[in-house]
Amino acid sequence: MLNSAIKGYSTEIVFPFIRELFSIVYFAFMNPKKVCVIGAGPSGITAAKNLLDEGLTVVVYDLGEEVGGNWVFTDKVGHSSVFETTHIISSRTLSQYDDFPMPENYPDYPSHRHLAHYFKNYAQHFQLYPHIRFKTMVKQCDRLEDGRWRVVSECDGVEDSQVFDALAVCNGHHWQPRMPSYDGTFNGEFIHSHEVKRFSRFADKRVLVIGGGNSACDVAVESSRVARSVDLSWRRGYWVAPKFMMGKPADVFSTKIHWLPRKLWQKVSALSLFIRNGKNSDYGLPNPEGPLGSHHPTINEDLFYTIRHGKINPRPDIASLDGDHVTFKDGSRGQYDIIVACTGYVIAHPFFQKSMIDYSQGEVPLWLRMMHPEMDNLYFIGLFQPLGCIWPGSELQSKIMARELSGKWKRPSNIRNYIDRELRRPDFHQINTPRHTITVDYHRFRKRLLEQLPSDYIRTEVAQPIA
Repeated sequence: MLNSAIKGYSTEIVFPFIRELFSIVYFAFMNPKKVCVIGAGPSGITAAKNLLDEGLTVVVYDLGEEVGGNWVFTDKVGHSSVFETTHIISSRTLSQYDDFPMPENYPDYPSHRHLAHYFKNYAQHFQLYPHIRFKTMVKQCDRLEDGRWRVVSECDGVEDSQVFDALAVCNGHHWQPRMPSYDGTFNGEFIHSHEVKRFSRFADKRVLVIGGGNSACDVAVESSRVARSVDLSWRRGYWVAPKFMMGKPADVFSTKIHWLPRKLWQKVSALSLFIRNGKNSDYGLPNPEGPLGSHHPTINEDLFYTIRHGKINPRPDIASLDGDHVTFKDGSRGQYDIIVACTGYVIAHPFFQKSMIDYSQGEVPLWLRMMHPEMDNLYFIGLFQPLGCIWPGSELQSKIMARELSGKWKRPSNIRNYIDRELRRPDFHQINTPRHTITVDYHRFRKRLLEQLPSDYIRTEVAQPIA
C-alpha cells in the first residue's frame, strides 16, 4: 500500500514538477533564438529551411498566398509576378538548390509553372508551411535597446507585434518599379513592365518598349506576336547572349571556360557571341561600349530573329513625348498607343526607417552581400544580382546565417574592412547606374560563400529530386 501511495505521489506531483522544472530551465537557458523571415519567395523559403535545420524558431511573413514570390503567376497588378510566357534565363543545372535538385524531366530552361511547382514542393518537403503566415504585410521593423527586433505586421486589417532575436530580410528587389522621366506628356498608356501579365493586352496596339534588359526584350518579342507594331528603344548598347551555345545551355557552356583569367574569359566569350550573332549594329541596335560583364547581359534567343523578320523596329533613346507621339534623339518620330518602360526596380525596404536602412541609391555596404557592419542580427538574403541565378547563392547565405545564429560560426571582428574590400574589388567593373550596384559573378560569389561553410556540407542532407 505504501509503495502504491509513493507511486501515486510521484505520478501526480513529482513527475509534473520535474517536467515543469525542466521546461523552466530549457526556456531560460536553452530556448532557441526566434527569427523573423520577411518573404516566402525563393530566398525566404531557403532561409526558413536552413534556420529550422539548426533548431531555431522561425516565423515567415509573406504578402502573397503561396511560396515562390515573383514566380507565382497572377493577373493581379499589385502582385509582382512573371509574365504568362516566362521561362527562367539561367539553366536548370545552375538554378537549383543544393539540398533539393530539380527533377531530371524538367527542361533546360523551366517555365514559371515548373518553378512554382518546384518551390511548393521544396516547402512541403521541408515542412515549411506551418511556419509561414501568408497574406501578411510587414509594416515596421524597429531595433530595440537590447538589440532585438520588434516586427509589426498586418493581416486582414489586424495588426500584430512580435519581438525577434534576429531578422532575415528576403523581400527581393524586383517589386518597386523604377519609372523613367521625359520632357512632355504622353496621352496613351504609359506603364512599367511590372504591370505586364498577359500579352493579349497589346493586341492590335502600336507598342513602344523602353530598355534592353531581359524584361524589355521579352516584352518586345512576345508583344510582337499580337501587336500592330512594336518599336524597341535603347539608350545604349547591350550584350545579348543566346540560351544555347554548341548545343548546351549558355551558362553551362560558359562554365567550361570560367577558369580563364577574367579579361581573357571576356574576350573569348565576346568572340563566341560575335560568331553566333554578329554585331548589334547589324540589326540596327547600338553596340555595347564596355566589355562583357560591364552590365547585366540579356539572355534572349529570339530578339535578333524577330528584328530581322520585321516584327520589331529598333529605335534610339527618347528625347520627348507629345500626345500620342514620341520624338527620338535622332530626330525621328513614332506614334503609339502604349509605352512599356522596362527600366528596372528600386531596392526598397519600406519597413525600415530610411535613417537606418536605405539602399535605394549607391553602393550596398554588406559583407557577402548579406551582413550589416554594425547590426549582427540583421541579414539580407538574396540582395544581390548574379550573372546567373539568385537562389543557389541565397541558399548558401542562409546556411551561413543559420550557423552563426546557432553558434557554429563567427563573423570576423573587422567586418567593415571586408565590406570595403568587396566594394573596392567587385567581380565586374560595371557602368554607373542604379541597377548595377549589387552585381556578383555566380561562380566567384558561390566560392566566397563556400569558404565560410564546411567542405562537406552539401552531402549531409541532400534530398532526392522531386517527381
